[in-house]
Amino acid sequence: MSLSYRAAVLHEAHAPLTLETVTAAPLHPGDVRVRIRAAGLCHTDLEVIEGGLRYPMPIVLGHEAAGVVEEVGSQVRAVAPGDPVVLSWNPHCGGCFYCERRLPILCEGYLARGAEALAFDGAPRAWLRDGRAVRQLMFLGAFADYCIVPEQQAVPVPRDIPFDRACLIGCGVMTGVGAAMNVASIRPGDTVMVIGCGAVGLAAVQGARMAGAADIIAVDLNDEKLALAATMGATTQVNAARQDAAEVARAATRGRGADVVLESAGSPAGFRVSAEAVRPGGEVIWLGKIDVAKDIALRWGSLMGEKRIRRSSYGGAHPARDFPRLARAYLDGHLMLDELITRRIALEDINAGFDALKRGEAIRSVVIF
Repeated sequence: MSLSYRAAVLHEAHAPLTLETVTAAPLHPGDVRVRIRAAGLCHTDLEVIEGGLRYPMPIVLGHEAAGVVEEVGSQVRAVAPGDPVVLSWNPHCGGCFYCERRLPILCEGYLARGAEALAFDGAPRAWLRDGRAVRQLMFLGAFADYCIVPEQQAVPVPRDIPFDRACLIGCGVMTGVGAAMNVASIRPGDTVMVIGCGAVGLAAVQGARMAGAADIIAVDLNDEKLALAATMGATTQVNAARQDAAEVARAATRGRGADVVLESAGSPAGFRVSAEAVRPGGEVIWLGKIDVAKDIALRWGSLMGEKRIRRSSYGGAHPARDFPRLARAYLDGHLMLDELITRRIALEDINAGFDALKRGEAIRSVVIF
C-alpha cells in the first residue's frame, strides 16, 4: 500500500507554500524513509521562494532536518528503523575526481544532479495527486512528514539530543562551526572576525572559540544578535551601522587586521568588509551568498598582501564524522544550540515563519512535526 503524507509545496517563486497530500515512491534498495521530527527554516529556502535560486517546480523545500528512520531498503546497513538521524544535503558518489580528493561538496554527481531537484539517482520520490513528480530541494525536501533519501544522507546521532536542536546541525551549525574548525586555519591565540550573526554566524563564533581563538570580533547590525554572540564566545561586538569593523580589527591587532574573517552575512557590504578587515597573509572564508546572477565589487587594494579568499558552502562537512561530533559537543555543553531557536512552529505556520525570517526577526524558526 502506498504511503500518503503532508508536504509544504512551492509551485512558483514569490508565492506561498501550500500544504498538500503527496504520495511516496516505493523504497529503492539503498533508500531510507525518515519520519521528520523537526526542520529549520534556512535562508537558502527563502532564496528559492524569492526567486534568487531557481529550481524546477513543484518543489518541497527544507534541507535542515532531523527525524527517525521508519523503513529501510534491502541494501541498507548503516541505519535501522528507530534510529534518530540528522539529514545531510550533500550526497556524493565517493569515486569521482573530487570525491577522491576529499571534496564531497564538489562531487561531480552532486553538482550535475542538484539543479534537477530530484533524488541523487535522478528519480522522483513523491508525486502530487495529479500525477506530477514532486521535486525536492537539495536532495531532501524536508518540509514534509516524511523524507526518502539514500542511506548516506541519514546520519545517526545520539538519542539524547532533542530533534529541534539536532536538525540545526544538518545545515547552519555544520556550515558555521565547520568553517572555523574544518576550513579555516585558526590557531590558538588568533584574532577572528565573524561578519553576520544569524544562525551560521553564531555557529562560526562558537567554532572559532572551540578552535582556540583568543579574540573573536562579532559584526552585525542588530544589537540583540551581537549580545547573543557575546554569550557564545565573541569578545568584541561591532554594530556596523555605528563602527567601522575593519578599523576595529586593526585597532585590536596593532594595525595588522584579523587573522581570519568568516563572512556569513551574505551581503555585498559584508564581502567588502571581509577583505578590508583581514591582515596581510590572512584568510577570508565566505559563507554568505547573494543572488547567483549578481556582481559584487571590491577595492582592488584590499586584495593585496597575499590574502587568501575561499568560498565554503558546508563547512568542509564529512557528515558521518561531523554530525555525531557536533551532537556530542552539544550534549557535553561545549556547543550552544538552544539559543539559536527563535520560535517553534507547526507546518501549517510555515509561511508566517518565512515572513519572520525575511524581516530579520528570527535566527531559526523550527517546524515541529
